[in-house]
Amino acid sequence: MNTERKTLSIMKACETVGVSRRTIYNWIAGGKVEYVRTAGGSVRIFADSLWREPAQTPQLTRKEAS
Repeated sequence: MNTERKTLSIMKACETVGVSRRTIYNWIAGGKVEYVRTAGGSVRIFADSLWREPAQTPQLTRKEAS
């Protein structure tokens, strides 16, 4: 059984999900994606963490917000 997870560079992750580098770094800082730092200092994003479901947070409806 292969337990290695596929990783992507920051730029490849940007291209894959259609967001900017800043967004990826914000996701990293916010704990929204999992990553690993290589021995050389590069950041690699775990591909499967780009597609996981966002945390279920209650959303206010227009009626509740007003």
